[in-house]
Amino acid sequence: MHSPLIRRKTLVVLKGYPRLSETFIAQELLGLERAGFDLTLISMRRPTDKKRHPVHDEIKARVVYLPEYLHEEPLRVFRALVAGWRKPNFKPLIRRFWTDLRRDVSRNRFRRLGQALVLAHEWPDAGEWLHAHFIHTPASVTAYTSIMTGVPWSCSAHAKDIWTSQDWELKEKLADARWSVTCTRSGYEHMRELASAKDRIHLSYHGLDLARFGHFDTPRSGRDGSNPADPVRILSVGRAVPKKGYDVLLQALALLPDDLHWRFEHIGGGGELASLKPLSEQLGIAGRIDWKGALAQEEVLEHYRSADVFALACRVAADGDRDGLPNVLVEASSQNLVCISTNISGVPELLVDGENGLVVPPEDPQSLADALERAIRDPALRHRLGQAAETRVREHFDHHSGIHQLTRLFESEWQKA
Repeated sequence: MHSPLIRRKTLVVLKGYPRLSETFIAQELLGLERAGFDLTLISMRRPTDKKRHPVHDEIKARVVYLPEYLHEEPLRVFRALVAGWRKPNFKPLIRRFWTDLRRDVSRNRFRRLGQALVLAHEWPDAGEWLHAHFIHTPASVTAYTSIMTGVPWSCSAHAKDIWTSQDWELKEKLADARWSVTCTRSGYEHMRELASAKDRIHLSYHGLDLARFGHFDTPRSGRDGSNPADPVRILSVGRAVPKKGYDVLLQALALLPDDLHWRFEHIGGGGELASLKPLSEQLGIAGRIDWKGALAQEEVLEHYRSADVFALACRVAADGDRDGLPNVLVEASSQNLVCISTNISGVPELLVDGENGLVVPPEDPQSLADALERAIRDPALRHRLGQAAETRVREHFDHHSGIHQLTRLFESEWQKA
C-alpha cells in the first residue's frame, strides 16, 4: 500500500519563490520532497533576486505563479471570478471576505481574494491539501481558497507575519487551519494565547541541513586587532531592513577604540543600504566596510569560514516586525564562528551569553561595542564560544528533526480524512 504522503498532493502557498532571504523555507521544501511529499509550489509573486541558492535547483516541485497585481492579468482574474460565482462556496467566501474587509479596508485584501479565486479556478495538479508559508498574506490566500474549494489547510508561521498581523485575524486563521507551526518559543506562546484549540499549535525549529554546512576543521585565526596589516574580520549576513538593526551595528563599530584594527563585511540586499552607506561615511568608518550585496549560499559559507566574528543587532521595528530565530545565526554557529546578537525573539533559544555566544540588549550601541571589543581582543574566547555554539547547533538544530515533526503532523490529519 502506498504511503499517504504520496497520495496527498499538497499545494504550498508562498509569498515569493525562489527568494534568497528564505533559504530555510526552500530547505524545508526539499526535506519534505525527500520524505515522499508530492508538492506544487504556488507563488504570489515572481522572483526578483538575481541569484539563487543551490537548494532551489534541487527542488523538483512545479512552480505556479499567481497574478501579483490583479490588473496585470485581468482576463485570468475575470475568468476565475465568472467561474467562481456559479459555485456553492462562492457566497460563504464573499461573506468571509466582507467581514475581513470591514476590519481591514485595503487593496491588499482585494488582491488576496483575486489570487484565491484564480488558484481555486485553475487548481493545479489536482491538489488535495493546502499549506501556507507565513500566516499573513499567504495564509489569507490559502484560507480563502480553502473556503472556495473545501480543501483543508495548514500553516507555517515565522516572525514578521505573526507580529505584524492583527490579533483578530490570527485568531480566525488559527481556528480555520487544521494545525499551525512556528519556529520560536515567543511566537509559539503568542499564537497559543490566541488559539481556541491550543493543541493545534506546535513549536518546530527550522534547523539546518548539516550536510550542506559541514564541520569547518581549519583552526580559527588568532587575530586580536593589534595588527593593522591583518585586521579582525567582522561579518554580518542579512537584508538591510529595520528589524536587523544595521544602523545600531554601525554605531557600535564607530565606538570601538582607535587602537583596534578591524574590517566589516555585510552580505545582503535591502532598501536601507541607501541610508546605511551614508551613515557609515558620517561615522567615519566607511573605509573599513565592504558591502558585498546578495550572495549565493556557497559564497556565504566561505565568508563564515574566513570571518572572526559574526554580528547581528536584531531589534523590534516600529511596526512590530522582528526576527524569529535568524537562520544566519544558526549557519554561522555551525561553522564554530562566534556570534554576537541581541536578546530579541528566538535568539536566546540558540545563544546563551558567555556560554556559546555574546548576547546584549537591543538598541544599545555601547553594549554591542563592548561585546565586539571583548571578542576582538580575545581569540581564545572566540574559539571557546564558537565551538560551544557549533556543538549546540549540531545536537539540537538538525533540520531532519523538524521534517520528521512536520511529516507526523501531515500524516495525522491525512489519516483522519
